Amino acid sequence: MANSPQAKKRARQNERRYAVNKARRSRIRTYLRKVEEAIASGDQEAAAAALRQAQPELMRGVTKGVVHKNTAARKMSRLASRVKALNA
Repeated sequence: MANSPQAKKRARQNERRYAVNKARRSRIRTYLRKVEEAIASGDQEAAAAALRQAQPELMRGVTKGVVHKNTAARKMSRLASRVKALNA
């Protein structure tokens, strides 16, 4: 249990950041799921549109420190290649 005032404040801050980061992670996953669903439906235009919406959300997660830069790049690359493959 936190005893010093500083430790108590850090505990409060950690709770707040945890909630914010959890919401942000959930939002990113929602956008990625929309892309996955559009790919599964086979509609390339919808998948491309969903990918365009997911990209800034994923990159925002990177700038906020929720997702690692390479993880975001890998996810975007794999999704983009799958969307591109729908056309062929």
